[in-house]
Amino acid sequence: DTPYRPEGWTVRQVVHHLADSHMNAFVRFKLALTEQEPTIKPYNEKQWAETADAKTPPVDLSLNLIDSLHARWLLLLKATSPLEFARGMIHPERGRMTLGTTLRLYEWHGRHHTAQIMGLRERMGW
Repeated sequence: DTPYRPEGWTVRQVVHHLADSHMNAFVRFKLALTEQEPTIKPYNEKQWAETADAKTPPVDLSLNLIDSLHARWLLLLKATSPLEFARGMIHPERGRMTLGTTLRLYEWHGRHHTAQIMGLRERMGW
């Protein structure tokens, strides 16, 4: 329950945020594979991080969810052709995004938040 930076989310919130975010990404990815240029729905990440399921349960719930989700996503990615990676979706704030760009964004996203947690561990001597 320690924030990774002053006024930042707690480690618990970050882990649950990653699960929320990657679930949304997986659904968006599938929409782009099965629909023509779908417009995706953004969500308020800050408000999601304040809900009870992001502030109180053990992180194992989301870590297990992330493991399962990534295993499922990997199956889909391995079956996605280079041509399909060029398919796109419309993000109301960012415009058109291809599946390739989307995948790189979420790969970075996971590493970014992991680095925040690891940095906190180092600073706290955990």
